[in-house]
Amino acid sequence: MSAIKKIEMRRCVSCREIRHKSEFLRVVKSPAGEFALDFSGKAPGRGAYVCKNEKCAAENLKRRRLDKPFKSKVPAEIYDQICAAVQNSSTF
Repeated sequence: MSAIKKIEMRRCVSCREIRHKSEFLRVVKSPAGEFALDFSGKAPGRGAYVCKNEKCAAENLKRRRLDKPFKSKVPAEIYDQICAAVQNSSTF
């Protein structure tokens, strides 16, 4: 028997749409409590996903949607990095 590969679906914290994991930016909070963008999708720590579009990035910034899943205040630099990564979509 061949192994069945699991389809990795995730939900955007802004628009709440479910899509394939590769269609999102992952924000991770490391065990040490530091936040970063995770382009590999495999960094250790708690992760949250944001769509790779400007609408979701703007909504995230406006309503600080990442604070709830991480149960802490996410630094403004992370929101700025998300907006920059979405605008420079060739970086993914």
